[in-house]
Amino acid sequence: MQPITIVTGGSRGIGAATARLCAGYGHLVCVAYRSEETKAKAVVTAIEAAGGKAIAVQADTGREADVVRLFDTVDRALGPLTGLVNNAGVHGPRGRLEALAAGDIEAVLRINVAGYFLCAREAVKRMSTRRGGNGGSIVNISSGAANNGSPNEGILYAASKGAVNSLTIGLAQEVAKDGIRVNTVSPGLTAPGMPPEDKVAELAPRLPMGRAGRPEEIAEAICWLLSEKASYTSAANLRVGGGRP
Repeated sequence: MQPITIVTGGSRGIGAATARLCAGYGHLVCVAYRSEETKAKAVVTAIEAAGGKAIAVQADTGREADVVRLFDTVDRALGPLTGLVNNAGVHGPRGRLEALAAGDIEAVLRINVAGYFLCAREAVKRMSTRRGGNGGSIVNISSGAANNGSPNEGILYAASKGAVNSLTIGLAQEVAKDGIRVNTVSPGLTAPGMPPEDKVAELAPRLPMGRAGRPEEIAEAICWLLSEKASYTSAANLRVGGGRP
């Protein structure tokens, strides 16, 4: 059976690299994006030029109606879902906690936490052997910030990724007998990625490997967890951080 995978936040960075690599491994791919239509379509074009098949679907994963429409579209256009990469995310304002407004907090948690729950819910409904599905794999994208807390820079983002880690641990156990594996990849500093270029230039030399990671390096870990090569791996948190714990 040909794998069919949704990659949220698939228009750039780690998401785009994952969509392209999945297609290279034979997946039919949905590139889900919130606003960057041109970039999402460019990913689809690159996949098709290499002989693969992909579609681009606009969806704000923090909105339930958009998530349901996204998964329904994939049902119709590609077929039975086998993989979900929960990658869409936002950092929110950089700085100390006391500067955060309620709206900032709600916006980050809506995308980074509620969005992951909604997408995972729809994936489970389709993949679960208990519901007539064929099983599958969910890979949630977290961050090393969940462990270090990101003080003075992004406590809100770090906390949202801590929630992602807990989601993986609980859901993996909940659906293990439904034929679904659930894992986390926790990237380290990645370029291009969320941090601005000046921040990458400042932090990269401090890493054990002395450089930032490339999106393609993170994508390889994600694709391994999606594959049958990881058939006995679930509830894992795979750190891809250039040697930084």
